[in-house]
Amino acid sequence: MELWEKEAKEHQKAYKYMLEKSNKTKSLQNKLLDALPELHEEAFSKINCLDCARCCKNHSPRFKQPDIKRIAKSLRMKEGDLVAQYLKLDEEGDYVTRITPCPFLAEDNTCNIYEDRPSDCARYPYTDEDVLLKRVQLTLKNSTVCPATHAVLEKLLLIGG
Repeated sequence: MELWEKEAKEHQKAYKYMLEKSNKTKSLQNKLLDALPELHEEAFSKINCLDCARCCKNHSPRFKQPDIKRIAKSLRMKEGDLVAQYLKLDEEGDYVTRITPCPFLAEDNTCNIYEDRPSDCARYPYTDEDVLLKRVQLTLKNSTVCPATHAVLEKLLLIGG
């Protein structure tokens, strides 16, 4: 286990408290939201997703209908064939990959459908969006998967913890 993973697990309560507090206190929420773009850039200047790809190896994004349509067209497949071959419905009624790691993840951690990837993938880990503050459980989960999420949350703790 890497140091950041250990720290992320140890700091779950602190992260949760800060995120929930920010959702109840508008001034704190605005302060944290204002900090996100810079913290996002800082984290990704130090972390290379291609060295990690833990998101693609451990989770599936939601494949929304526009994603399915775009990816099927890119792969020159019928939408139904794409769904049948790669996707399944999860307990929330969303299409997700049938297997992990993601079937579109190449051995070098690049994405075989990068230009057409699902919007969830393009936005992940939401460290420059209000989703980071508003979807507490998702952010807590992401902090144990993504070193960039962990890095951003650690800096947010200094601001609003």
